[in-house]
Amino acid sequence: MQKVLTYILTKSIGLYINLLGYIAPKKASTLAYKYFSTPRDGRLTQEQLPDILKEAEAEMLTHDQFLFQMYKWGDGEKKVLLVHGWESNASRWELFIPYLLKDNYTIIALDAPAHGLSSGHEFNIPRYAEFIDIIVRSLKPDYLIGHSVGGATALYYQSHYPNQIIQKMVVLGAPSDLNTLLTNYAGLLSLNSNVFVMLKKHFFEHFKIKIDEFSGSLFAKKITIPGFLAHDKDDEVVSYKEGKKIAAAWQNAQFVTTTGLGHSMHDDRLYNQICMFLKG
Repeated sequence: MQKVLTYILTKSIGLYINLLGYIAPKKASTLAYKYFSTPRDGRLTQEQLPDILKEAEAEMLTHDQFLFQMYKWGDGEKKVLLVHGWESNASRWELFIPYLLKDNYTIIALDAPAHGLSSGHEFNIPRYAEFIDIIVRSLKPDYLIGHSVGGATALYYQSHYPNQIIQKMVVLGAPSDLNTLLTNYAGLLSLNSNVFVMLKKHFFEHFKIKIDEFSGSLFAKKITIPGFLAHDKDDEVVSYKEGKKIAAAWQNAQFVTTTGLGHSMHDDRLYNQICMFLKG
């Protein structure tokens, strides 16, 4: 019953935006972007904080008008920065953190814009990358690990903020092309071609982003540091084809295919492979 109600609501929103596109195009594109960029899950409050985050040393950082939450575990010489994905938060790394602690790393994680305890209502990759850059310049992590859209953000970050600080990167289950994400979103809401064109225009006018050029595979071409890239064949959220696109472009990355892990990719064997890659 819940699936039926969600389907009806989704299609109703899409119909409203389509109709609005003919009488108020600007409002239609703004509304379409709002639904695309507003996470519906992943928020936290201090009262509902998972135990793994309660165990961390927590700090709230500022950037322009935004606040974003950072966590730290361990005190090893080598540092790892963990970047979570869409509608998640720093607690998604709960199962992986013990592996890193066992290898004596300092572990750093953050909540993305509009996720966890961080402020805002809108998520976008360029802003997430700004948060990451503040941490990288301040704490100088040796390794960067991202999952899903967090992995896509890691690719964007390393290609747009090239530096000598990050020595290796791990990207798990990441989407490649923004155009694919927007196409899937438009299909979900049954947005017509008129609204889709306006949505692409909105990205360019507000973020100077050309949809066809905003691609993890294009970002990966610019990255020279060693990479570990993994994607699951049974991922129903981000197609395995997306991972293959990134792998084909990232010359200095090893590509690992998993099966049966889905999008979350929580797995003892995979985590041990990542730790071996980091140790080199």
